[in-house]
Order: sequence, then C-alpha cells, then structure tokens
Amino acid sequence: MKLSELKNHLSKLNSIHIIQPTGEPVPVHFHITEVGLTTKHFIDCGGDVHTNTYANIQIWVADDLQHRLQASHLLHIINLSDKILQENDYDIEVEYQTETIGIYGLETDGENFKLVPKYTDCLAKVKCNLPQPKQKLQLVDLTTNNESCCTPGGGCC
Repeated sequence: MKLSELKNHLSKLNSIHIIQPTGEPVPVHFHITEVGLTTKHFIDCGGDVHTNTYANIQIWVADDLQHRLQASHLLHIINLSDKILQENDYDIEVEYQTETIGIYGLETDGENFKLVPKYTDCLAKVKCNLPQPKQKLQLVDLTTNNESCCTPGGGCC
C-alpha cells in the first residue's frame, strides 16, 4: 500500500482495526510510536547496487488497555511526518512485535488493515544460475471457449 492510499482510507474511517497475518487482531489499544523514512542501500549477491525506500510505521502495544487511536489522529500523525517523508508517495512497511520485530506490508479490505508478510528473494537469479520460473501460457479450448493454464514442459500441451 502506498502512503496516499493509507491517507485516503484513514480519511473515511473512525476507528482502526489491524489484522495480523495469523488472522488475529492487533490489540485495539495499540500505539503508533513512529512514522519515518527507511532507506536500505545494499549490494545483492550478484554485485548489483539497490536502494529501497519506505514510509515506516511502528506499532507498539502497551499495558494501557483504555487507549484507542482514532483514524483522524493517525492521519494527523502521518501528516506531521511529511516533514521527513517530503510528501513522497512511498510504499508502507509496518513494524510490529510478536516474538520478534516483524516487518510487514499493509493492505486493506475496506474496513480493516492487514499486515501482509514480506519475503526474501534472490535478486541475482540469472547471475546465480538459479532456475527461472516457467512461463504459463493461457490456452483456449475453441470447442468450449474455456481457458486453461499450461506450463511449457509440464506435459499438458
């Protein structure tokens, strides 16, 4: 999710509900402790240089069970961060601690926000001689007009 999408959704909501990848809700008394800019400048295993920049939001759950962050207040916090984000429309990463600090993407279903797992990957698959995924072909059965999917070399074609 982009920062502009988050702001748009928050402007339409009163309360905020966040669902973890496990399906469990983040406790409703959560705090947003930081909104910032995270830049990762790195070299992959193939020697190529990359830079990734995200708007980073940190969620923290304290013992103050009566705390409730309203959508308008979170929008205000994010707008304050424009000083750092310089009004760029970055992708969002969310930090949330369970057993350890996890870094998640963010999505919405219109009512709830969802923490989405992020995964590692090799960025130099060709240089590392890793097998490339086979391209899937869309086939149309002209007698029934049904589409099917086939992978080259998969034995279905």
